[in-house]
Amino acid sequence: MTTDLIVMLDIALDAVRRGTRRLKTQAVQQVIAQGDRDATTDLDHIIEREILAFLAERTPGIDRFGEESGGNPTTPRRWVLDPVDGTLNLVHGLPLYGVSLALTDGIRPLLGVISLPVLDRTYWAAPGIGAWRDGNLIEPSTVTGLPEAMIAIGDYGTGDDAPERNAVAIALHAVLAPLAGKVRMLGSAAVDLALVADGTLDASITLGNRDWDMAAGVAIARAAGAAVTDTDGSPHDSKSLTTIATAPGLTGAVADILTTATTGTVYASGRRAASC
Repeated sequence: MTTDLIVMLDIALDAVRRGTRRLKTQAVQQVIAQGDRDATTDLDHIIEREILAFLAERTPGIDRFGEESGGNPTTPRRWVLDPVDGTLNLVHGLPLYGVSLALTDGIRPLLGVISLPVLDRTYWAAPGIGAWRDGNLIEPSTVTGLPEAMIAIGDYGTGDDAPERNAVAIALHAVLAPLAGKVRMLGSAAVDLALVADGTLDASITLGNRDWDMAAGVAIARAAGAAVTDTDGSPHDSKSLTTIATAPGLTGAVADILTTATTGTVYASGRRAASC
């Protein structure tokens, strides 16, 4: 890992600690409806402003993109922040949510940090150092068979593309039900990917790929040794349609499941035209 990335990782860890302190000490005061069956909160906005201001001060030459405030999505090198991944889990008191921050080159994440404050876990990774959880190296599970696997599927979709996404998600459940050990929907992409990285989950299937949701978790899962791909098996990047993270021994079995569930849909092609 270059000296520059070592410095950037330290800055990212410091930035995420600021958001974690907010989540541990400050309660949600306002829930704001956002689109179709979705919401944000005042705390999402407070954390995003604080972290982006900190990053602007420490790395003024690097652009910033936040889920709540946006930014330039095409800048080659930029920080990508989800101030609270799993906002509705937070609102409902479900302790699976956290702060997710990545530095990307516009195509792939260069490093990632995820903090899960209620679980009191912090994950980080960058090229050359592997993936870490609270100072301990992590790696994916050694599971090789679907009957032993615990697999997370991302939330059902909302918005304009919800019918197609949800049809595929339902098909995934139908195919996995008689084959997988357990299937879970945890409500946070950052949680899913971090738990694949440390071997708690054996695979994670998300029918989407928004940078703020995925970039940090992809960096961590990949550095830990998990396979992170698009539906068609190509290496995951910002143009992927889906985000599939698997323990190495499950990659082929999960790919077969996806082929069955996505046949005849846009997800079967596995690519899109532009970055999210």
